[in-house]
Amino acid sequence: MSLLRTASHRLPRRVSVWQCRPYSAGPPTPSARLNLPIDYKATPLLHHTPSSLSMSPELPQNSTSKRLNLYQAINSALRTALSASDQVILFGEDVAFGGVFRCSVDLQTEFGSERVFNTPLTEQGIVGFAIGAAAQGLKPVAEIQFADYIFPAFDQIVNEAAKFRYREGSTGSNAGGLVIRTPCGAVGHGALYHSQSPESLFAHVPGVRVVIPRSPTQAKGLLLSAIFECNDPVIFMEPKILYRAAVEHVPNESYTIPLSKAEVLKPGKDLTIISYGQPLYHCSAAIAAAEKAMNGVEIELIDLRTIYPWDRQTVLNSVRKTGRAIVVHESMVNYGVGSEVAATIQDGAFLRLEAPVKRVAGWSTHTGLSYERFILPDVARIYDAIKQTLEY
Repeated sequence: MSLLRTASHRLPRRVSVWQCRPYSAGPPTPSARLNLPIDYKATPLLHHTPSSLSMSPELPQNSTSKRLNLYQAINSALRTALSASDQVILFGEDVAFGGVFRCSVDLQTEFGSERVFNTPLTEQGIVGFAIGAAAQGLKPVAEIQFADYIFPAFDQIVNEAAKFRYREGSTGSNAGGLVIRTPCGAVGHGALYHSQSPESLFAHVPGVRVVIPRSPTQAKGLLLSAIFECNDPVIFMEPKILYRAAVEHVPNESYTIPLSKAEVLKPGKDLTIISYGQPLYHCSAAIAAAEKAMNGVEIELIDLRTIYPWDRQTVLNSVRKTGRAIVVHESMVNYGVGSEVAATIQDGAFLRLEAPVKRVAGWSTHTGLSYERFILPDVARIYDAIKQTLEY
């Protein structure tokens, strides 16, 4: 107590030591306006009613639907793929039991242990086996339990999977159908080894595709497209915070969503925000607050969906119209996806820009448990970037 009393004398008199609390502790204060919990039950980014599905031309029209969260939608996509083709196999650590996040629950019971099975704890072995299976014409879906543990497989992905089609030359052989699924991103308590978003590391490598869905409907369609419609291996990264948080109506029938095609989620005329995965929900909240505070402002929101190869044209068309751009992602800002997008905008829309391209991303540091909310982009940081860009 004497230490606290001594420390309190060093603070300004108007601040009590008892009023100070860690940033990440406790619920939002009554005065908080921006960094409130995302209301997934009301966000415009999810299909809260069956009728809203018909407004998306990429989704089946007049299809029956069911409310699913993200992990259930992944499970539905895997069940659909396994039912559609005997070439599809699913494996990984604990996959036979449903996986850590339950994405493969009941699939071994339904399709048998020869098509859905566990593997040893060896990420390099899992991906190496998947490459061999794809070379033999199968469509292997390999699960890496956390994106933080994908790095032992980096050599197999970069030097084998990514180069397979290039090495085969005119033979036409490829490793299409090979999908490496892995949960990614922060959840609030993942710390150093369960919070990483390493998508930019793989986006540097020609020959693979990197996909990150924002919602259950997107996850199902993009995953089926990765399995059945792509001649390149796909790294399919699933924001694990959305596994249970994001719930919406998902069409029951099989459908695919094209890879390497961005989606304009909200049209606007004054500013373009480009993002993907979970930060899109922060972007949507920041846009709503900014448009309410700044009369007449209309902000466009784009979901990249495929991180590499990405849809440059949709982004450039938007920025040429609005004249301003912000790129938002959870992974570290240094050498990140935002750097590539910003450079492309500078190259392809420089004369239309009314302000510098801003990046709002994770800080260049590893994610310590106590500091996670300091490190990741939030609604307030995105709102500040909007304000600064519009007022430039």
